[in-house]
Amino acid sequence: MNKSAVRAWIMYDWANSAYATTVLAAVLPVFYSSVAADGLDKTTAASYLAYTHAIGMALVAILSPLLGAISDLSGRKTTFLTCFTLLGIVSTLCFALVERGDWLMASAFLVLSTLGFSGGNAFYDSMLPDLVPPGRRDEISSKGYAAGYVGGGILLALNLLMIQKPSLFGISDGLTGTRWSFVTVGVWWLLFALPVMRRVPNLERQASGLTEAGYVRSGLKRIAGAYRDIRRYPQLFKLIAAFWFYNDGINTIILMATIYGTTIGIGTSDLILALLITQFVGFPSTLLLGKAAVRFGAKRTLLASLFMYVLIVALGYWMTQTSHFYVLAVMVGLVQGGSQSISRSMLSDLMPMGRTGELFGFVNITSKFSSIFGPFAFGLVGQLTGSSRMGILSLLLFFGLGIVILLKVDVERGKSDSWRGRSTDNGEPVSDGTEGLVT
Repeated sequence: MNKSAVRAWIMYDWANSAYATTVLAAVLPVFYSSVAADGLDKTTAASYLAYTHAIGMALVAILSPLLGAISDLSGRKTTFLTCFTLLGIVSTLCFALVERGDWLMASAFLVLSTLGFSGGNAFYDSMLPDLVPPGRRDEISSKGYAAGYVGGGILLALNLLMIQKPSLFGISDGLTGTRWSFVTVGVWWLLFALPVMRRVPNLERQASGLTEAGYVRSGLKRIAGAYRDIRRYPQLFKLIAAFWFYNDGINTIILMATIYGTTIGIGTSDLILALLITQFVGFPSTLLLGKAAVRFGAKRTLLASLFMYVLIVALGYWMTQTSHFYVLAVMVGLVQGGSQSISRSMLSDLMPMGRTGELFGFVNITSKFSSIFGPFAFGLVGQLTGSSRMGILSLLLFFGLGIVILLKVDVERGKSDSWRGRSTDNGEPVSDGTEGLVT
């Protein structure tokens, strides 16, 4: 294992988590509601933001599997990661240009930055099995998410000061501080993404002598093969299906928690401070859940975290006071990073080597299409009922279905399937004689 490359890989989570915390979770939802959507009522603003997230996820879903298959064939995972990262950074910087009432402009930049952020993560996640042997993936994956909590939390704390105490930075007012916070996210993301761009080399090409058009044709063939061949890995398919539902619930909570808080009267400073608490609770909790996954099993630990989410949604529906939001922030911090890091390592363990970019692309297209429905359901139910509380309650369905399907996953059998399905350089399955040794 190349320790320098692994450290650089972990550092990327530190880098792009600034976007996840400041832009997706904390500052942009408030900025969108109070500035970009100025003139719209709060429920409509929340629904428009939810619809925008759905559009961005749909674009990622369409593009990522093709690019993932091409990255496997060409070996250019780092190149694709770099391109999507730069798209996300530039789009994030552009939020500083949004004026009052420019909700359409803000939505356009959010779609592009979502494409950069989520598209880049598809290649980032697919690097895990390339860099880390199976026995250490839970540990390294959890370290990545933990680093993200610290990095994102540090910058979020700085951004909170810029917004609440702008005079400390020579800034005229909180709105200007908000605009500068978007700039700091772009700079932070670029600065700490440089190590993975420089230290994680592209892999050897699985298919040589292809033109760019040839890579596209071969990539399309591999996508078709992934849809067909996924049936050869029934445990992986069940895990992906479970992931579709519960990850949709998790992502919707991340994306909509702040604007949900604004609709029930919680102040901006309290909202951002609560999310900051989530970040710093999440750091040790993610590491602890990673260790728990090693000791008690990844599936069992993941199920425990999902049952916590069911409780979070139920309590979120009844939330009426600022203190309630703080309690929920702590609860989310306890399980958010751990549930996502364990999911990533479980998926990588059940995927055959040589096809991780392609299969993580498959996960991305299916999970991103499914992730359209969480924000869409939140927005639609909120509009139809006139209450965001009913929107948050709709997430119980996503977590419930995810738990039921996850209970049916046989992890050890899935690992055995993945070993038998390893690929040669041209993508064909290969046997190394170990099938009888894997149980």
